[in-house]
Amino acid sequence: MRYRKKELYERLEILNQVNRKFKTSDRGKIFPVQDELAKCQNIALEIGTCLETLEEVTKTAVKLLEDYCECLYQQSIHLYDLQTCRRISRKVQKQLDQITRIIKFELPEEKREVVFLPYKASMWDSLESVWMAAKEDEGSEVHVVPIPYFDKNPDGSLGRMYDEKDEYPDYVTVTDWREYDMTERQPDVVFIHNPYDECNYVTTVHPAFYARELKKYVDTLVYIPYFVGINDRVEDHFCVLPGVLYANRVIVESEAVKKQYIDALHKFEKENHCKGQLGDWDKKILALGSPKLDRVRKINRESIVIPENWKGQLKKADGTRRKIVLYNTTVASLLRYGETALQKLEHTLQVFRNDPDVVLLWRPHPLLLSTIHSMRENLYSRYCRIIEDYQREGWGIYDDTADPDRAIVLSDAYYGDWSSMVTLYRATGKPVMIQNYEIETEINLN
Repeated sequence: MRYRKKELYERLEILNQVNRKFKTSDRGKIFPVQDELAKCQNIALEIGTCLETLEEVTKTAVKLLEDYCECLYQQSIHLYDLQTCRRISRKVQKQLDQITRIIKFELPEEKREVVFLPYKASMWDSLESVWMAAKEDEGSEVHVVPIPYFDKNPDGSLGRMYDEKDEYPDYVTVTDWREYDMTERQPDVVFIHNPYDECNYVTTVHPAFYARELKKYVDTLVYIPYFVGINDRVEDHFCVLPGVLYANRVIVESEAVKKQYIDALHKFEKENHCKGQLGDWDKKILALGSPKLDRVRKINRESIVIPENWKGQLKKADGTRRKIVLYNTTVASLLRYGETALQKLEHTLQVFRNDPDVVLLWRPHPLLLSTIHSMRENLYSRYCRIIEDYQREGWGIYDDTADPDRAIVLSDAYYGDWSSMVTLYRATGKPVMIQNYEIETEINLN
């Protein structure tokens, strides 16, 4: 409504400008004014059409616009009678003033339109606590619009498109991205958690939702990373991605991480000869915490829903509970170690396979399969075969769901790669062990 009111005021100002010309025009300037009357009629029709869609507005404004259009007609047939035109213009001014008052006082309170644009449902936790706060604000109209994303083929072209709008929690009301017109709605605030735009070699969000495109229609663009730093450290390249550069605000988890962003951005500005052109980073980057940490601290085992196909793995033969080890494998390790990473994966699965007291909950990074297909195609068939065998044999749990926090809360210990999940896991106080790709036998379950 805030944007719609602003647009109505701007159009009314055009009508006011033309009307003022009648008050000051002499006979020689009549014809240029005549050319604008048709434009004013079209604008009045547009305003009337807009107002008719709003249940809160009275019929008075629409009737005034109809009368205004009749006045325009009268002016058009009395163009050579300046006295009559000016008399009509005084009447027109009263009509426009009254219409302005109706729009100002009779339309609903101006609310901020706040939009969340997640792309992967499994990363929704990076926005959820902010969304919860926003929807409790009576001064905000809030929308969650999951946006589509694509795999990238090895040649960089767009591959399969994904739309995960049906994978969000039941308590989150989502809007189909095709039904929310960003150019028409022009929201006040937009939150994103994907910073890459075209800079990701594996996937890309729909190009219409790149940060530089959103900036054309949004007053305030806020980027919240989908990850948290490891030991309060973030690699420099994450700090200078498009989502950071185009955002009005960047929310990070700590002052230490904020400083790393600022240092990396100052270095970027120096190298690209754009010092000071991107704004004051100390004001744009805010150390307000991470929604991911908010969520993992909030939920507990009693509040999570366990999938039916997991339940059979969680108990021993005597009915007592088995220990659960969360096994996390990442994109970075796969890219770094290649075939060695798959050998390590096969060995790890074999270690856990026959343990009656422990069940493995394997949760690979959501983009791991796409990454192998795009960047390590020679390993793709072998990796797919490992997954297929693991799922078919059914001795462990394979977690490819959209909720990473369930695995964190449900499990008793973490084993796997360094990643932001380690930071989240440590927040629970449970033990963490990082796998070493140079040693096959470091796992000790005793």
